[in-house]
Amino acid sequence: MTSSLELWPIGNCQVSGLLDTTGSIVWGCVPRVDGDPVFCSLLNGDLRDQGLWQFELEGQVSARQGYIRNTPNLLTTLEAEDGSAVEILDFCPRFERSGRMYRPVAFVRIVRPIAGSPRITVRLKPMRDYGEKLAKGTNGTNHIRYLVGDQALRLSTDAPVGYVLEERSFRIEQDTHFFLGPDEPFVGNLREEVRHMEQLTRKYWQHWVRGLATPFEWQDDVIRCAITLKLCQHEETGAIVAALTTSIPEAPGSERNWDYRYCWIRDSYYTVQALNRLGALDVLEKYLGYLRNIVDQAAGGQIQPLYSVMGVAELEENIAEELAGYRGMGPVRVGNAAYKQVQHDAYGQIVLPTVQGFFDRRLLRMADESDFESLEQVGEMAWAMHDQPDAGLWEFRTRQEVHTYSAVMSWAACDRLANVAERLGKEDRRTFWQNRADAIREKVLANAWTENGGESHFTASFESDYLDASLLQMIELRFIDPHDPKFVSTFEQIEKALRRGEHMLRYAAEDDFGAPETAFNICTFWLIEALAMSDRKDEARKLFEAMLSHRTQSGLLSEDLDFETGELWGNFPQTYSLVGIINCAGLLSKNWNTIR
Repeated sequence: MTSSLELWPIGNCQVSGLLDTTGSIVWGCVPRVDGDPVFCSLLNGDLRDQGLWQFELEGQVSARQGYIRNTPNLLTTLEAEDGSAVEILDFCPRFERSGRMYRPVAFVRIVRPIAGSPRITVRLKPMRDYGEKLAKGTNGTNHIRYLVGDQALRLSTDAPVGYVLEERSFRIEQDTHFFLGPDEPFVGNLREEVRHMEQLTRKYWQHWVRGLATPFEWQDDVIRCAITLKLCQHEETGAIVAALTTSIPEAPGSERNWDYRYCWIRDSYYTVQALNRLGALDVLEKYLGYLRNIVDQAAGGQIQPLYSVMGVAELEENIAEELAGYRGMGPVRVGNAAYKQVQHDAYGQIVLPTVQGFFDRRLLRMADESDFESLEQVGEMAWAMHDQPDAGLWEFRTRQEVHTYSAVMSWAACDRLANVAERLGKEDRRTFWQNRADAIREKVLANAWTENGGESHFTASFESDYLDASLLQMIELRFIDPHDPKFVSTFEQIEKALRRGEHMLRYAAEDDFGAPETAFNICTFWLIEALAMSDRKDEARKLFEAMLSHRTQSGLLSEDLDFETGELWGNFPQTYSLVGIINCAGLLSKNWNTIR
């Protein structure tokens, strides 16, 4: 079905924008992903004509969209009832210049007449202070300045500035260029420079994709997910955000509206894991630098579940009162109180991606003994906290338990540290960490297993007997073999309790906001992985194809899905969900050797 969440991301790893099916930019923050949304029409309720950048074609009757192959550069074709048409090319510049990556806070748009005598109206109405008011503007002969906060954005264009300011329709007779970026004079010929930027940006992305080790099947799907995951990295620091948006609800009217424009240690672990499988080491290298800064900042103490893209620890949660919310379903939250939570799985999710730095000889900077010493401090925290209560990966706000997933992640931290110690020739440290890993394993087997006749299974926490989908990750983490009777029994019970047709719930029990109403897409992909590893590959392929059918026209997924209607909900694009597509495609694809 067609989702009402039909959005097309563009970006350059500094800023990003989301375009709707008419080619209007309806979401975009400056000066980075967690900044003020100057384009906030997506969350502006009935005031959707404010906080957007729209090219309205006079007499428009249709629109179609698609990315230029292997890039995030988007083409939108608008057609009018008289046969006239325009093509809009959208991108954010990204290419190497003067020995470094040029990725300005800028959105570039080129409007081309392709049929008849089209007339357009330009509506450029950025807002400030989270929708509190329209940004004031001043103008010159060929530019308009928008005061969007502490800084200004400058629109440089070869369109008639007066028509833009007064929102008057005008005839498009030749390619018309718009560069909304830093408040400084545009250097050079606008037409030539913008065209050159697009060519270089296209070349950058196509060469980046050329280096990916994609599976034989579903290549286009995997490539689109990989590009979008890279757009979710704030390259300046290496941080990876969970999504590009805030407050798109997990279910209609649920108030499960969260700000995902921050770097969760957990989500980032899954993202780099998926991209590593494709060989995208540049994302890993940047992220490892971010992690080293976080570990230094913690100084051997507790690691938070999330930080800002700049590594800021305090992310106070507030309500943006002036924004009505997605389809009027507020609140719109800015910040995320989960930063105050205790989530012990983070220690494993720091160790696991960092370990690659000790083994992968392709890296420009391989990890050394000093890095191992720092990582051992994280391991010490994993050991100290493996049997202590936390909020868990689902971030319960009103209760704490010893969550099995967190304990298994602590086991993984100690287990992988033993592997690194062996690599470094430190036999005493290998034995030390392996003993700790073994002790955690025994504790999980003793405390997270419930005997109940034919319904015996691992439990979501040491204190309870309920199930959650994260238990499926025990095989991905190599804690247990998929054919072990304990996992086989657990898998059977999870399917009975949490599976809803082709989809999977996180958990079925009521939480702080009541019973879950939608499926959690990454959990469905975990189900598909478990099916494949449990010798049910045909069923896994069928479910995978079903999940692909729920994607937006842009080839992407949000966080949640209504398992009855198929409608997408939750923040978009969701890194978790894109990771699921990449991982399942790699697991299920035919081998490249099949074409030889």
